[in-house]
Amino acid sequence: MKAPKSILVIATRRIGDVLLATPLIRSLRAAWPAARIEVLAFRNTEGFLRANPDIDRIITVAERPSLGAHLRLVGSLFRRYDLAVSTLAGDRPTLYAWVAGRRRVGLLEQESRQFWWKRRLLTRWVPFDNLHTHTVAMNLRLADLLGIERRYEVVAAWSAQDEAAVAAALPFDDGSQPFALLHLYPKFPYKMWHRAGWADLGCRLAARGMGVVLTGSNAADELAYIAGIIDLMPQGTVNLAGKLTLAQAACLAARARIYVGPDTALTHTAAALGVPTVALYGPSNPVKWGPWPRGHEQDRNPFEMRGSQRVGNVSLLQGRGDCVPCMEEGCDRHVNSLSRCLQELSADEVMDAVQAMLESPGNPDPAGHSAGAAPVAN
Repeated sequence: MKAPKSILVIATRRIGDVLLATPLIRSLRAAWPAARIEVLAFRNTEGFLRANPDIDRIITVAERPSLGAHLRLVGSLFRRYDLAVSTLAGDRPTLYAWVAGRRRVGLLEQESRQFWWKRRLLTRWVPFDNLHTHTVAMNLRLADLLGIERRYEVVAAWSAQDEAAVAAALPFDDGSQPFALLHLYPKFPYKMWHRAGWADLGCRLAARGMGVVLTGSNAADELAYIAGIIDLMPQGTVNLAGKLTLAQAACLAARARIYVGPDTALTHTAAALGVPTVALYGPSNPVKWGPWPRGHEQDRNPFEMRGSQRVGNVSLLQGRGDCVPCMEEGCDRHVNSLSRCLQELSADEVMDAVQAMLESPGNPDPAGHSAGAAPVAN
């Protein structure tokens, strides 16, 4: 196809979805370096994109905009781009692509007849697989459709100002002590591990001579949860929850000796940065949503559906049970319910996975005074 001069990438979903669209964005940039690339995302999900060198502009929209705001957005996008690329199969992303692009490519749920109208809106499309294909690989099929080379890097970027903010917030930024970064609270409780496990893990890491750093968003429920557990953590634990932007949290993760967290955006970020990562998974589908390991550059899902497994710098620790992964929202089937598979996951199992990562070749034990700094994207 003729090289487009302007491209809109539509990634209007959660933070993790936005982050996992960055390999496709990098593919577009590598193929058409002179093109202007803009991204449409939901407000407050764009933090990982602000310093991304592949992106010229970010447009944000409320998840549920008023009719007036929606009409203004549509008017501002109308046929403005040579190419519009939708990374989602939903109604609104497909409509945005049709409005914005003179050529439109996207994902399509082809099995359902009720979506026939979307075929008329897209110039070309790829069948959407929501079960057996990783989100990164699914997005990169759009690169194949466009006839451009795939780039597999998940890009988490930050500015020099972000680095300075992290250095000021971190008491051992001089490298005097390796630290473990723990992300305790996912967006939804059904992905949550238990307080006793986090407290036990923190104490065991401290006993190994590691600093312990907690991170999290500024959401009130998340801050309250972490405030309720901080007294159970080892003395000297650094609580940075609510104090960093998404980009700053990525910068912080890159400095960690090891990262432990549930199925959440920062877990994907740590994995992408090459940080030794232990990801705690229960009901989530690891084939589609497992963290994409740094350096995984092949059209093959990193993780299988069942069982704890390690790929590259990522150890995916899956809760046990014949029902795992159920791909449901907790045992009570709503986002605020808990998942038994994660609640029964022991601190021993998590610490064993952490120790295996720390002692792996290329990931020397902190006692050896070799922190192995993660790559920095900026």
